[in-house]
Amino acid sequence: MHQQVLLPVELVFILEQVLNGLLVGAYYLLLALGLSLIFSLGGIVNLAHGAFYAIGAYLTVVLTEYVGFGGSFVAAPVAVGLIGVVIERFLFRRFYRSDPILSLLLTFGLAMVAEQSLRMIFGAPPIPYAIPTALRGQLFLGDFIYSRYRLVMLGVAATAVFLTWLLIHRTPFGRVVRAGVQNPEMVGALGISLQPYMTAIAALGIGLAGLAGVLMAPIAGVHPAMGAEILVAAFVVVVIGGLGSFWGVVVAALLVGVVRGVTIYFFPPAGEASMYLLMALVLIFRPRGLFGERIEKFE
Repeated sequence: MHQQVLLPVELVFILEQVLNGLLVGAYYLLLALGLSLIFSLGGIVNLAHGAFYAIGAYLTVVLTEYVGFGGSFVAAPVAVGLIGVVIERFLFRRFYRSDPILSLLLTFGLAMVAEQSLRMIFGAPPIPYAIPTALRGQLFLGDFIYSRYRLVMLGVAATAVFLTWLLIHRTPFGRVVRAGVQNPEMVGALGISLQPYMTAIAALGIGLAGLAGVLMAPIAGVHPAMGAEILVAAFVVVVIGGLGSFWGVVVAALLVGVVRGVTIYFFPPAGEASMYLLMALVLIFRPRGLFGERIEKFE
């Protein structure tokens, strides 16, 4: 009888860790998907991507005072996406055909400038940001208890990924983007300029990073270095999934999140290290990533 009582409780705890892992994977996914989109079309490895995540979180704090969380939920990612348009037009565009090392140096410098600017404007200490009142509370399903806000986060992230998939795979815009990824010379020969599409992809990818910052602000806290902390994990997801692979990034993000959550439950000291071990195992047996059949391929 004693064992029968403990087993359901154990399963409930494991389920909670799996859901927490999916939550972590969801915001990894929003970041990694933006990284993959920008790299796929423009060839830019954006080391400043984490900085846009942090900017999204700070904009949420600022805008909530004026338009509430609902307004900042919409306005902050849009504002970050518009910043992405400016960055693409005046910086990224100059390096599409240059040595990739130059774009790495550019985005690394951009990340440092953004982080230090946040320190100067808002200060170095973390800024507390509470979960909105309407989304507080717990969901009870028998013995299972889970945060309502975290479930909403999962739903928002899933919706954002689905809409991005529709845009890339079910619209004329997406057809041009995929053609530009696979054969940009042919697209140019047809008289189609890829520059407007690159701008739109930069806005979309960077806006997704801003959305991740909005969603994580009440959970992770808001501080200048938050972008640098999350960037490595986003790159791990892209590497595991395969460069340029949409579904590879999706699967890798969820896999990394679940593996991390379950590892934290059974062996907490190895929680953060689990994603790097998973990456090592994938690269040993499949160097191009889970779905990286061809690096140029987008789907």
